[in-house]
Amino acid sequence: MRRLLFRLLQEMEQHHDTVLVCIVEESGSAPRGTGAWMLVNGTGQVAGTIGGGRLELRSIEMATELLAERRSLLKHFGLNLTGGADSLGMACGGDVTVLFQRIPWDSGEWRQLAADAAKALRENRPGWLVLDIRGGFPALLEEETAAEEAASLPTGAALRDGRFYLPLPIEERVVIFGAGHIARALVPLLGTVGFRTVVFDDRPEYADPAAFPAAEAVICGDFRDIQASLPITPEDYVVIMTSGHLHDLETEIQILRLETAYVGVIGSRSKIAFVSQKLREAGIPEPAIAAVHTPIGTPIRAVTPEEIAVSIAGELICCRALRRAAVGNTEKE
Repeated sequence: MRRLLFRLLQEMEQHHDTVLVCIVEESGSAPRGTGAWMLVNGTGQVAGTIGGGRLELRSIEMATELLAERRSLLKHFGLNLTGGADSLGMACGGDVTVLFQRIPWDSGEWRQLAADAAKALRENRPGWLVLDIRGGFPALLEEETAAEEAASLPTGAALRDGRFYLPLPIEERVVIFGAGHIARALVPLLGTVGFRTVVFDDRPEYADPAAFPAAEAVICGDFRDIQASLPITPEDYVVIMTSGHLHDLETEIQILRLETAYVGVIGSRSKIAFVSQKLREAGIPEPAIAAVHTPIGTPIRAVTPEEIAVSIAGELICCRALRRAAVGNTEKE
């Protein structure tokens, strides 16, 4: 969403009207679900995706038509082979309702909304972008100002009483212990799939912000006292791949005494058995040890730092998707 909002502001600066295309309802099987969106200008798609295929192609065509007609539209599509009036001849078997929201380049309301929402995303502040499908102006509800409504607000994207609520996607944070070759490959990769990153190492020459321009922070600290330099939260994803077994163990003992979203540790199977025994001796409960992803990453026979980074990113994406599904929020960008 952040990239789409920035692109919207760029299009408005260039005096280009756009259409925000957003799936507001779905049933059955569809390429993407409620909350998926893209931005279209007079030349076609410029940011985002609603799933590709005929649905996306027809939506781009309709958006350019609506730009010429200077209007918005709510449209139902059948993703089936029935041949009905709204059928796209797709084999998915589901249905979607798509909002085509025209955004004039000179709309002060939209310009302010996009800027405010982009700022909230930069600062990782929770909130909801609210679109009025009946033609009213959009709104931004932030968590602090929406306290009275919070109990009734959806946890995921949802259409209610003529308004479509789209949660601002707060990017999950990955804390990487160890600033070696794999970390250098992993940090920029995670940024492309919507993770924030923090890198922690005890070696000043490795904990160099210039080596990690995409990281939110690079910290030089003591592996024996992590929380003194970097508080860990229950929502953090933790990747442990320090310069040696001792630091890995010191870090893992501290992390497993905390609540986190994910813990992954690099290492061979022989190292895992050794470390697991040391964790037991340190009083770490067996369920916490069993929950550690080790060897870290999806099993794709990765060898190089770049390949290992891909395997770690894949596992993080999967774990994030499972956590989002558990709270009913499956469409973040």
